[in-house]
Amino acid sequence: MATFPVINLEKLNGEERATIMEQIKDACENWGFFELLNHGISHEFLDTVERLTKDHYKKCMEQRFKELVASKALEGLQAEVTDMDWESTFFLRHLPESNMAEIPDLAHEYRKVMKEFALKLEKLAEELLDLFCENLGLEKGYLKKAFHGTRGPTFGTKVSNYPPCPKPDKIKGLRAHTDAGGIILLFQDAQVSGLQLLKDGQWVDVPPVRHSIVINLGDQLEVITNGKYKSVEHRVIAQTNGARMSIASFYNPGSDAIIHPAPALVENKQLYPKFVFEDYMKLYAGLKFQAKEPRFQAMKARETTLPIATA
Repeated sequence: MATFPVINLEKLNGEERATIMEQIKDACENWGFFELLNHGISHEFLDTVERLTKDHYKKCMEQRFKELVASKALEGLQAEVTDMDWESTFFLRHLPESNMAEIPDLAHEYRKVMKEFALKLEKLAEELLDLFCENLGLEKGYLKKAFHGTRGPTFGTKVSNYPPCPKPDKIKGLRAHTDAGGIILLFQDAQVSGLQLLKDGQWVDVPPVRHSIVINLGDQLEVITNGKYKSVEHRVIAQTNGARMSIASFYNPGSDAIIHPAPALVENKQLYPKFVFEDYMKLYAGLKFQAKEPRFQAMKARETTLPIATA
C-alpha cells in the first residue's frame, strides 16, 4: 500500500510547486487525508499550544474523567462498549461568534493562545480551499464562497485527550465515522499515536509527526466536488500507555449555506443532493457513527427546490 501522504508546504512557492500541487491532488482524491509540514505556524507556537493543552487537561479534566470511568464501571470492561468513546473533550466555537469567554476553567494565557491558534488555522484552511479550487479547475474563492451562507463559515475546535486505557480491545478512543463538515485541521500528539483511517478496506495509521497539521476532508467537500474528493472513515484506537492529545479544528459551511455539487464538476450526472448545511447537521447528529451514504440518500429524498447560489 502507498505510504501516507506527508506534504511539505514550504516548497509550494518555488520550482516544485507543480509537484506539491499534484501531491495535494492525489491526497484529496485517493486518501481524504494528508499531513502538512512547514504550514506557516511556528514550532514554538505549537509547542506552547501543546504545553497549555496538556496542563489544562491535568489540572481541570483528568480527575473528572477518572470519576466518569468509575461511575460507568469502564475499568473492568468485559463486553465491547459500542455507545461511548474513551476520550475527554471540550469544544471551543470561533465563528460566527466565539464562546471562548463562556468556557470555565480556561487560564487567561490558554484562552489567549487558543484564540490566536484559531486565527492561524482559519487562514490555513482558506489557503487550502483555494489550492483545492486550483486543482479542481474552479475559480479562486469558489469553495470559500460556497461555505459562506449569510454569516460566513462556522469554525470551532474540539480539544480531546485520550487517557491510557486498560482495555483498548473493548472500547475505542473514538468510534469510526466520517466528519460532517468541510475541512478539518488537526494538531495531534507527536508521541502517542492512535488515529487511523480506512483505505481500501484496511485501517492505516496516521503517523504522528512533530509540528505537523493533519488535514482531512469532510462530507461537504465530497458533495461540492461531486465525489471527486472523498470524506474518509477514521477512528482513534485507545492506547494502554500515554495520554494522547488531539486538537481538531473544523472549518465548516455557515448554517444556512446551500450545499450542492459545483456545476463545473458535474460532467455527466449530479451524484449528490442539494441541501442546507444545518439540515445535514441535524441528521448527522443522530447518525454520526453510521455510514455516510444513507445520510446523502436521506438529504436527496427531502431535496427541495432550493435556489442555487450563483458563484
